[in-house]
Amino acid sequence: MTGFVNVFKPEGIGSTKAVGRVKYLTKTPCGHMGTLDPLACGVLPVGVGNAARLFDYFLQKEKRYSARFVFGATTETLDREGEVVRGGRIPTAAEIGAALPAFVGEVSQTPPRYSAVSVGGRRGYDLARGGQDFEPAARKVKISSFTLTGQTAPDEFAFEICCGGGTYIRSLARDLAAALGTQGYMSYLCRTASGPFTAENAVPLDALTEENIARVLIPTQSVLPFPVLEGADARIFHGVGVGVPAADGRYKLFRDGEFYGIARVENGIARAEKKLC
Repeated sequence: MTGFVNVFKPEGIGSTKAVGRVKYLTKTPCGHMGTLDPLACGVLPVGVGNAARLFDYFLQKEKRYSARFVFGATTETLDREGEVVRGGRIPTAAEIGAALPAFVGEVSQTPPRYSAVSVGGRRGYDLARGGQDFEPAARKVKISSFTLTGQTAPDEFAFEICCGGGTYIRSLARDLAAALGTQGYMSYLCRTASGPFTAENAVPLDALTEENIARVLIPTQSVLPFPVLEGADARIFHGVGVGVPAADGRYKLFRDGEFYGIARVENGIARAEKKLC
C-alpha cells in the first residue's frame, strides 16, 4: 500500500501516535510530513509505504494555521501548557493590526526553548527541562501572511498565518507581544493546510478504520506538483540519463501507465531521481 492519508489530528496526542494508528491499519511503514505538538490539532499528512520517502519534497510547502494568542501574560513553554505568569498590558486590536506587517516576509526567528530544535546535539526541551541556561540560534523563516481575524476574549486574539516550514507559531506570539511592549503566549493552534493537504479533505483520526483506510488513501502522484515527463526513453528506468525536449525541473515519471517515481531534467537530460514503485 502506497500513498497519503490526510489525517486530522486531535488535540491531546502526539504526531507519532497518530502515525502509529495509520501504520496499524495499513500494516505498512509510515511517516508524517511535519510534526504537530500534542496541544495542536489539524492537518497531519501521513506518507504510507514508499510515499514516506517524499518528505524532502514537502519541506518547503506552505502551511496555514489558525491560532489564538493571549496578551498580558506568558509561560515558559510559550503555550498554554506552561505555568501562566501575568505581566504586561493588553494591546488593542488596532495596535495589533498595525504591528503585523513587520512580521511578513523573510524574518529572523528564535525557536522556543521548549522545542525539538537541536542545541549542541541535544533537544531544546531536554535542556530546558534539565534547567540548563541556553538560547536556540535564530534562523530565517518565511511568513506569507499574518492576519488578525478577531478577538475571542478580553486578553485573547485570533489570527490566520500562512508560512513556510520551520516556523514556530509560539515564537510569533512571543515576538508580536514584545513588539507591542508586552508579553504573550499561544493558547490555541490548528493547522488548516499543509501544501496540497487541507482540513476540508482531512479525515479525523478516530474515523479511520480497517474498512475505510484504503478508500481514503490518496494516490502519491495526485499530490505531487510536477508535470508528467512524456516520451522518455525506457533506459531512464535503468539509471541512464536520456535526452528529452523538456525544461529543467522535476517531473512525474510513469512506466506502462503506472506511476514510477520522480525524474529530474537538467540541460535536456532526464534521470530518474526517486523510485517509488
